[in-house]
Amino acid sequence: MRRLFSLLLLSVACLAVQAQDLRKFQWFNQPDSSVVQRSSMTMMVPAHCDYWRISHYGFTVDDAPFYYGVWGGEFEAKVKISGDYKTRFDQACLMVRIDKENYLKAGIEYVDGKYNISCVVTHHTSDWSVMALDKPVDHIWIKAVRRLDAIEIFYSFDDVNYVMMRNCWMADNTPVQVGVAAASPDGNGFKARFDNFEVRHLADQRRLEWLKNHQ
Repeated sequence: MRRLFSLLLLSVACLAVQAQDLRKFQWFNQPDSSVVQRSSMTMMVPAHCDYWRISHYGFTVDDAPFYYGVWGGEFEAKVKISGDYKTRFDQACLMVRIDKENYLKAGIEYVDGKYNISCVVTHHTSDWSVMALDKPVDHIWIKAVRRLDAIEIFYSFDDVNYVMMRNCWMADNTPVQVGVAAASPDGNGFKARFDNFEVRHLADQRRLEWLKNHQ
């Protein structure tokens, strides 16, 4: 049993160095144009599109481009995000989605002339948390860690030092769509870029606990 436990940890470590091939992903709403490479992609975001449900504004929209793959279980996803933001609410983000009523998106959002670290979590209705930056940034790293029934969201400017910005509920033992999205609710669109996209599997915590107790 101890050997099995060691092999499990080794297999997870091996998976950690494997980046995903974005060319195998699929679109939910396509952008005006896009260029997709192995771990990077650029999109021209169309005008007047977004993800939001009901709260505060009184409307629901689900029409922004989202490029994704499907994962089950526990994982860590991260991506480097940059964009030529122009108009209020222009945004580029990492997105984790079950369906139209359950998703999160986290990244940079341009609001009132400032770059903001932004996160929207939706469970039937949407909420929005935002933190204004002192100055524009060339890029930001966003990381999502899914453990059991929760997802922790982190941001970084160097892919070394990460700061947690949000912890939210997401249904356990449910496949999710993981990928990149961008929106321009008030504007005429802009160019968004995503680099070094990666998802790595994390061994299920319940299984690890069981193995630990039954060595």
